[in-house]
Amino acid sequence: MTNEHVSVMVVDDHPMWRDGVARDLTERGFRVLATAGDSESAQRIARAVRPDVVLMDLNLNGSSGVDATRWITTELPATRVLVLSASGEHSDVLEAVKAGASGYLVKSASVAELVDAVQRTAAGDAVFTAGLAGLVLGEYRRMAAAPDSVEPAPQLTERETEVLRLVAKGLTARQIATRLVISHRTVENHVQSTLRKLQLHNRVELARYAIEHGLDTDPEEV
Repeated sequence: MTNEHVSVMVVDDHPMWRDGVARDLTERGFRVLATAGDSESAQRIARAVRPDVVLMDLNLNGSSGVDATRWITTELPATRVLVLSASGEHSDVLEAVKAGASGYLVKSASVAELVDAVQRTAAGDAVFTAGLAGLVLGEYRRMAAAPDSVEPAPQLTERETEVLRLVAKGLTARQIATRLVISHRTVENHVQSTLRKLQLHNRVELARYAIEHGLDTDPEEV
């Protein structure tokens, strides 16, 4: 997917930062459809323009960016939310992911890192600033170790299960394609099929599901 085919909305309560991010993305070919400065406006505008990706700050006027993230990912499942926050606190990261965010980038990221993150988020990857992906997967493993009962998994094909295991290990679609010696598009098809079967929305939820069902460990490693 080329940048001109990716539509973006930028949500931040600092006008200069918001406009700067929107300008950087526009100059690199993305279609920035709208911006918003608070949670209520973000929800209303997102419903109207339905972007592919929403860049979401967490500290907004009124209700938080977490609330807006939860609303967007629930009401507009085709729209992915990438958090762009000054905070790298673990509690903020986990709260955002639990609200449905597809990834989390800190504001100290370079423009090149931001562009790559938006591209990958639009393609369906879970994108995190270095070190944060391990935090999220670790939390899901901790939760999976709780004694709560887990519903049996719907029937997946052998290849879908193989791809799901690698998603749970934190691999990107390109890394999975290389590992399995298949095309990137084939990986995407397997991921989308698995999402539909499991009634999930993104790779973060997919990784959590895999970990909860013990699919993050290869059988021969057990």
